[in-house]
Amino acid sequence: MGLLSEGSPLSWEKTKELADHVRKQGIIQFINMYHRLKDRQGDILKWGDEVEYMIVKFDDENKKAPLLLKGNQLLEILNQKEAESPNDVKSVWRPEYAAYMIEGTPGKPFGGLLAHFNIVEANMKYRREECQQLLEPGEQLLTLTSYPRLGCGVFTEPGYVTKPQSSASRSIFIPDEVIFPGHPRFKTLTRNIRMRRGEKVAINIPVFKDSKTADTFVEDFSQLGDDGESQKAALPDHIYMDAMAFGMGCCCLQVTFQACNIDEARTLYDQLTPLCPILLALTASSPIQRGLLADVDCRWSVISASVDCRTAEERGLAPLKNNKFVIPKSRYDSIDSYLSPEGDVYNDVPIIHDENVYKQLREANIDHLLAQHIAHLFIRDTVSLFSEKVHQEPTDSDHFENIQSTNWQTMRFKVPPPNSTIGWRVEFRPCEVQITDFENAAFVVFVVLLTRVILSYKLNLLIPISKVDENMAKAQKRSAVREEVFWFRKDITTSGQQNGTKLEDQYGAMTINQIINGKDDVFPGLIPLINSYLSGMDVDADTHCSIQQYLKLIQRRASGQLLTTASWIRQFVRQHPSYKQDSVVNEEINYDLLKTIDGIQNGTVPCPELIGPSLVSKTQETIPTAMKKAYCKADNKC
Repeated sequence: MGLLSEGSPLSWEKTKELADHVRKQGIIQFINMYHRLKDRQGDILKWGDEVEYMIVKFDDENKKAPLLLKGNQLLEILNQKEAESPNDVKSVWRPEYAAYMIEGTPGKPFGGLLAHFNIVEANMKYRREECQQLLEPGEQLLTLTSYPRLGCGVFTEPGYVTKPQSSASRSIFIPDEVIFPGHPRFKTLTRNIRMRRGEKVAINIPVFKDSKTADTFVEDFSQLGDDGESQKAALPDHIYMDAMAFGMGCCCLQVTFQACNIDEARTLYDQLTPLCPILLALTASSPIQRGLLADVDCRWSVISASVDCRTAEERGLAPLKNNKFVIPKSRYDSIDSYLSPEGDVYNDVPIIHDENVYKQLREANIDHLLAQHIAHLFIRDTVSLFSEKVHQEPTDSDHFENIQSTNWQTMRFKVPPPNSTIGWRVEFRPCEVQITDFENAAFVVFVVLLTRVILSYKLNLLIPISKVDENMAKAQKRSAVREEVFWFRKDITTSGQQNGTKLEDQYGAMTINQIINGKDDVFPGLIPLINSYLSGMDVDADTHCSIQQYLKLIQRRASGQLLTTASWIRQFVRQHPSYKQDSVVNEEINYDLLKTIDGIQNGTVPCPELIGPSLVSKTQETIPTAMKKAYCKADNKC
């Protein structure tokens, strides 16, 4: 979720008044950090995943599965281990936006050894069991991107009613009690994003038109306390949502890498950017929004709109008067520019940036591309500020991170924290979370291996930023993996400029199957390249077996042999006996779907169409035993 400063949140009026102060001080802090750390060298590869979970309570008697607002209670217990032995924990737990959510990461980063790839899944299983042990019978931890009936009546345990006239979000669907109560940042963000925008956020996602869905799908919100604002904002044939929780209440899977220096971090930031839409499509897992089947498979547009604090002027709906810029995107969206010198020629989209900030950065001897990137981030206002953090030293970083961490983009370029052993890092952010630890581990291992291949083979995956944006739109479409083609670079072993190839001839339209598995005489395929890299490495048998299983899952997803999670969920709903072909996902369908998902993730319900036959029989080893073996091999202490 980003920076979690402690303190007393300021009102929006005071926060707005201090916005320029935060920006000015944040830029000074960045300049100081940059010059202190720009020559840092020799950091080794460290990496780790972030998995977000949601907590559900199964009511078997009434066939209901509401969200359980218990995240804060779990964190109080889970964080005790870290507080007592911070250097000796296998997992670290953090709050997330919703009270039914919790985020788990490895207790320490994984390293550069190939054997570490054999720890990822074991650690994920450990995290799941560690948290699950704290839950009561019938309460389950699920890795589910979006809760199907979020915002439908009373959907939580305990249940609450909405207060559209007085709540932080003014939502007619989501009560404030859904927001995580243990940190003031979350409710403050909700209130301030709405107030900065000048109205409630408006999320409109196309509804899936089934055989009995109304020809013109329009809902009536008058019985929900709507004062007319929601009815006006809702589009025909769309699922309308009106609160930050619909987006930030989704779960995702992220990976962060430490680079050896700033240049390598900038290279990875760029080279992974064209892969963001591809991984978004492969991990698609959210085809239901507010109890209705959507005509998209991903959360991305939902979460982008849920935190869109742009005013009508900034959205181009009114002439600029009180604001400086017309801003094409929400603060949660795909990146707008590459950072490495090789990427500059592919920056074909106008980059809205603060010219004064850019000039200040250039005068501080920060190169054009990085200065432009920071000046682009700093067109945004702070939307959360604490009284204790207003006045800071130039050597601090909170004002910089305040802006940086609320630019939620597909990639994040991360500056080393002050007084820390942590180096320059890159965060890969597009993936939707999967049902099983096996799937989540597969995508983490795949992305990390790609970084090794990119750096070892000096690959060039760059295409124009405008084409990445086109791919992001395609990636969210229903059945994108099977039905869409994506722009992707054809010759990935040269820079293009070296052999005189025209820009438009360097890339072409490919299916995800061709990108992942290869296309004869056109593209070698990402997984064949990974296998070529591995063939020259000394990999122990267990690690090799694990990696190959992970790669097979991704190969089969890409080829269409296996379903994406979104396609599987959509199929489950449409085949359910109580589904009426009207796009509505009722309580019974929701209950049966989540029960089945719980069975799949704990290994009691086979699902070969989603994860393949090889996973139907689970190992009988206990998780602590599996963890001990994995760490033993990785640390070469067996």
